[in-house]
Amino acid sequence: MSFFTLVRTELKRLTASPMAILALVALMFVPVLYSGLYLWGNDDPYGNLDGVPAALVVEDTGAEQDGETVNYGEQVRDTLIDDATLDWHEESAETAAAGLQSGEYDFVVTLRPDFSEALTSVGSDDPVQAVVELTTNDANSYLAGTIADTVTKTVRDSLTQEVGEEAARTLLDSIATIRSGISDAAGGASDLADGAHQAHEGSTTLADGAQTAATGASELSNGLATLQQSTASLPDQVATLADGARQVADGNAELSNRVQPAAEEAQAAVDRLPDEADVRADLEDAGLDDATIDRVLGVLSPMHDDIENVNGKVQDAASAVAQLADGSRQVSDGAQTLSNAMPALRDGIASAATGSASLADGVGQLRDGSSELASGLGDLDSGSAELRDGLDDAVSQIPDQTEEERQEAASLVSDPVKVDSEALTAAESYGEGMAPFFLSLAAWIGIYALFLIVKPYSQRAVTALRRPLPITLGAWATPAVLGALQMAAAFGVLLFALRYSVAEPWPMLGFLALTSASFAAIILTLNVLLGSVGQFLGLVLMVLQLVTAGGTFPYQTLPAPLRSLHEALPMSHAVDGIRQLMYGGDMSRAWADAGFLAIWLVGALAVAFLAIWRMTRNRTLRDLRPSLIG
Repeated sequence: MSFFTLVRTELKRLTASPMAILALVALMFVPVLYSGLYLWGNDDPYGNLDGVPAALVVEDTGAEQDGETVNYGEQVRDTLIDDATLDWHEESAETAAAGLQSGEYDFVVTLRPDFSEALTSVGSDDPVQAVVELTTNDANSYLAGTIADTVTKTVRDSLTQEVGEEAARTLLDSIATIRSGISDAAGGASDLADGAHQAHEGSTTLADGAQTAATGASELSNGLATLQQSTASLPDQVATLADGARQVADGNAELSNRVQPAAEEAQAAVDRLPDEADVRADLEDAGLDDATIDRVLGVLSPMHDDIENVNGKVQDAASAVAQLADGSRQVSDGAQTLSNAMPALRDGIASAATGSASLADGVGQLRDGSSELASGLGDLDSGSAELRDGLDDAVSQIPDQTEEERQEAASLVSDPVKVDSEALTAAESYGEGMAPFFLSLAAWIGIYALFLIVKPYSQRAVTALRRPLPITLGAWATPAVLGALQMAAAFGVLLFALRYSVAEPWPMLGFLALTSASFAAIILTLNVLLGSVGQFLGLVLMVLQLVTAGGTFPYQTLPAPLRSLHEALPMSHAVDGIRQLMYGGDMSRAWADAGFLAIWLVGALAVAFLAIWRMTRNRTLRDLRPSLIG
């Protein structure tokens, strides 16, 4: 009995009667129905959300913003209802709560009375975060709550962008105003810096002049102090001089009084002298001759001249003494006047000395103050220059934006990040995304169902042939061929009924046949080794792979022990290989997955071969006992 004979015999057994054929056809359609109906029912759930009932409670009373009344709650309501992504119903809070409890609504979105007020508070001194209340009831649908989270997040992001753009525009307008003010301040600071520089130069000149004045005032004070010391005894000395001058004047006056009578007598004596003609006449009258008269006159004439000369000198001396007396009296009076004025002069010099000392102190203070002023103005000069430079730098760092540029910037601030997604491979729908997992699962279910009616091996062949290899291959070939037909039918439904796109259709069909053949070898081996228990373990292994295959969530989210099983079990590689071929992914990964399935196929057949080889050499009572399944 050859390999082909064993296959043909098993197929004849499976089609021996109408009920057998019906059973075979029914089981053949199990994976088609499983994968086809599930993928059809979940082909595009997110595109049919308009049938999900949700309640919307809008209690927002609005708010004032820039002198206008705004009501963000009504805007949200209109947006959601017009968008019609979900089956929205605007209700009161009580009606919505009752509907959520009864299952009429899957979730409730509530906008409280202060919703707009909170949103507009972003520009106030006391901003408040607005709240979108989401109430769910997982007793109605857990995934509906997940959908509700997505919807409220979309509402929040939309409002965040709108309010953020308004807030950013207000901020940028304020910054523009600040920039203008800083620019004006920079101009003022520049003028201040120029003025401070000039004031500093002037204060430096003042300080130099004050230093010179202080030096001069100090010298003046020292000189007046010396003068005060030098003239301290001058009033007494002048008083003594006045007394002496008075004494001299008195002596000269007395001398004049004595000289004046003598001068008068001398003048009288001179006046009494006869002139030469009278003497001559008297001598002639006396009878003297001319010669005698001439001799007498010759003697008297010189004497007369001498007397007149002496009288002239006496008169001059008397006049000089009189003038001396007058002069000395004037000197005495002047000395007395000077003496009388000396105390005032002394006091004036003392006052001048005191004043000059005060002046020196004042000018010294002026010098010190002007130096401090110069230093302070120097600091003001450098500080105002730094202020000017700092304000100029600040102005240069603040962008000078037009109104249109600020509007564009506000839009970017409210929505700064753009997600530019690019997929190396992409499933066009939720159903396409889940197809690799459910095709793999359908392949296992299909083979498992077939082994409900397909015999794991022919006991007659084991007893009669004692050829383990053809018996093993014949036992595997029947479910492998039927499984390939199941996968072809499921692939046809996916490709033509559901109209899913497949990047590599023929390689994918071959990969599905390989997957089914590998699963057939595994379940065959379990049945050969353990009989009914092995069939049950095939179910357990399906459940385990359902968890670890990573068909719904990334396998990295699994607990650590299950993650290790993901790499070892065949369905994980079946799912990955179908993904690569269906979406046009990495062909090297698809070949690797095919190789991994081939290893499972060969390994399982090898184990089955050894078990059948043992049966052909040594039968046990368990081998002869009929299976409870099949």
